Amino acid sequence: MSVTATRAWVTQCALSRICGKCGESLGRPIAFLGTAEEEGRNAFHQPPMHLACAQAVREGDQVLVSTSGFEFVRPNGEDVDRRPRFEPNSLLGGG
Repeated sequence: MSVTATRAWVTQCALSRICGKCGESLGRPIAFLGTAEEEGRNAFHQPPMHLACAQAVREGDQVLVSTSGFEFVRPNGEDVDRRPRFEPNSLLGGG
């Protein structure tokens, strides 16, 4: 099972601070799923999730990162992929 991450849903999750899987309010820790490249850039494109929700939908070689907070970055003309992204801060580790 994967999380459907349309641009509108990603933005709603960021602005409302809700889980990208279950839609409930986020607490801490917050989890992000992505590729090793996203982890290396500290820029994830999937919406934030509860740790348990992220663990439930994690697939294959996806990286799971937990954090106590994040910055939501809207794309500008200089962004290569032109997708909104999340930059976790206060990293707590993987999962």
